[in-house]
Amino acid sequence: MKTIVSIIQLVTAAALVILVLLQDRGEGLSETFGGGGGGFSVRRRGLEKVVYIATIASIVIFAVTSLANLLL
Repeated sequence: MKTIVSIIQLVTAAALVILVLLQDRGEGLSETFGGGGGGFSVRRRGLEKVVYIATIASIVIFAVTSLANLLL
């Protein structure tokens, strides 16, 4: 059981690193991949919102698996 939790934690950690690196503070995700647009937008839309929510979900999963790994 502990091995399965450790594998889940490892996969979640890798996904979390990728998701955090996809987020760019100064620009939108469209500008990261070459899109234009010079406006400042406060709201996350489209793929940016999906990446943001997936990052939060990965943080929660990583925290839960860390606690489970500690208690097992």
